[in-house]
Amino acid sequence: MARSAILNVMVQAATKAARALSRDFGEIENLQVSRKGPADFVTAADRRSEEIVRRELEKARPGYGFLLEESGAIEGTDSQHRWIVDPLDGTTNFMHGIPIFAISIALERQGQLMAGLVYNPVMDELFTAERGSGAFLNDRRLRVAQRSRLSDCLFATGMPFLGHGDVGRTLREIAPLIGETSGLRRGGAAAIDLCWVAAGRYDGFWERGLSAWDIAAGALIVREAGGFVSDADGGDRILETGSVVAGNEFTHGHLLSVLKKAAPAPAET
Repeated sequence: MARSAILNVMVQAATKAARALSRDFGEIENLQVSRKGPADFVTAADRRSEEIVRRELEKARPGYGFLLEESGAIEGTDSQHRWIVDPLDGTTNFMHGIPIFAISIALERQGQLMAGLVYNPVMDELFTAERGSGAFLNDRRLRVAQRSRLSDCLFATGMPFLGHGDVGRTLREIAPLIGETSGLRRGGAAAIDLCWVAAGRYDGFWERGLSAWDIAAGALIVREAGGFVSDADGGDRILETGSVVAGNEFTHGHLLSVLKKAAPAPAET
């Protein structure tokens, strides 16, 4: 696969940051037994990864703006372009020595996602996509799975945790799927979950309460793999709402139907 100049820039930034993350991940096992735990260490690793990615992208495209997990929004002299970066998606997995985490980079032009990259350095899986040019895993073309019987389908989602999310609504959403499908998974890294939909490993994925940097690259990769992506209401405001639903035409539609039925009843006036 011949990569464009902009995608080469993204790959170079991600691979440089990944080398540092991989070294840090190798130290996690030594920190698990300490009373303090690895939290501070992982925070430093996250920031170091972000610094590397930002430096490499700025060097190649000095005028572009940024939306960064750690540093927030940074205006650029080029108001039409913005990088959306998660330097360590799957922080909790990383902290516990689980090798499901990634660097996620997306390029937005005038509000449209133009290029996306998600790289898991432990598995050495590089997912990439450019608008109108397809999606790839390590240069192999990706297509979403075409399964249309729920009994054959495997879905993934996020789960509420320690003060985050609506437990009741989540239970209402997953209850009908438990009895209808091959199973549900909770991977812990939304960018990877989306890429696994693109690769046909999952048949669908949904989650709420996400940030733009969790979703942007993976959403483009799913779309370029022939999949459908929307927010939980079926609209196109995933970066604004922080909700995402992804799958093939059948599974995407079915998930939207499940989410609608599980929605809280309107308050009486």
